Amino acid sequence: MGLRKPPLREMHAERDASFTEFGGWEMPVEFDSIRTEHAAVRESAGIFDVSHMGEIQVAGPDATALMGRLTTNDVSELEPGDTQYACITDESGVILDDTMVFRLPDREGQPHYLFIPNAGHDAEMYERWVSHRDEWGLDATVDDTTEEWAMLALQGPEAPDLAAEASDGLTTDIDRFEATFCEVAGVRSFTSRTGYTGEDGFEFLVPWDEAETVWSAFDCQPCGLGARDTLRLEMGFLLSGEDFHPEDEPRNPYEAGVGWTVDLDTEFVGRDALEAVEREGVDERFRGVVLQQRGVPRHGYEVVDADGDHLGHLTSGTMSPTLNEPIGLGYLSTEQAPPGTRVRVVVRGEPKQANVVTPPFINR
Repeated sequence: MGLRKPPLREMHAERDASFTEFGGWEMPVEFDSIRTEHAAVRESAGIFDVSHMGEIQVAGPDATALMGRLTTNDVSELEPGDTQYACITDESGVILDDTMVFRLPDREGQPHYLFIPNAGHDAEMYERWVSHRDEWGLDATVDDTTEEWAMLALQGPEAPDLAAEASDGLTTDIDRFEATFCEVAGVRSFTSRTGYTGEDGFEFLVPWDEAETVWSAFDCQPCGLGARDTLRLEMGFLLSGEDFHPEDEPRNPYEAGVGWTVDLDTEFVGRDALEAVEREGVDERFRGVVLQQRGVPRHGYEVVDADGDHLGHLTSGTMSPTLNEPIGLGYLSTEQAPPGTRVRVVVRGEPKQANVVTPPFINR
């Protein structure tokens, strides 16, 4: 089976983008340079094609019950236009995926939700929702609309002005973590004031065949997944498949530093296991490290103390374009490597001095 392609794939190629495989998709990783694209988002604005993200819609009389039992947060709190970050966990409390949940306007008088699985997880999550719906006898429709909608992300301090200009001011009333349908460049778009860079910005879900119209409406730097990764790393945001994975890096929300997405007053798959974790604490926790010596931390690098004893390992790392310092994320001993601890990151066999910090690495 070949790689899935976003609707703007050929347009990106004409712009001389380089591509990478990510989650089964062929996606632009870089248009000019990661540093140029990163700086544009921090200082002005950039636009990303993130059409590889999944879109699953759930509607019907039992839609709230189905969403509530398969995500860790309390979806019953959401009103139409609200958004919510949540985890999807298995019975043991291990994160299968993280997701944004949107409450859409009611459909035929019944609650209607959209949630965004990570790239390549749409089929798996669709099957999970359908199988649990059937097992629990709930009345809800589940539709995988991933290849009906393109997803574009406009991010940066100038994003609000650019979005307002392209929408005749319709986006000015959208607050952070709110969403609505509005016309963007004449295209009806589901627009949310969300993103994954730490900057202000908007994400647009637009019909697959009209993605080019919306993309072309913004006169700003096109950005690839390379800059998206360095931007999220500076903020300490999790990346599915790197910072958690049900088989290679099985982690629960408390270990991963997103315990705030867990509402133990609701009943969901994994709740009892997570209640025990919340009560007993965790041995390792998601932390940041800043190297004090030359080197770039990477996925899989070991973290040790001055005697060489194991303290944990990294799951992500880069040279921060904003700080011009090598930074990393990973899981470290809660007891032996709290923030402020001086540790060693083993870079190609050589221990490099580093400090443990609590992400984010920059203030936003």
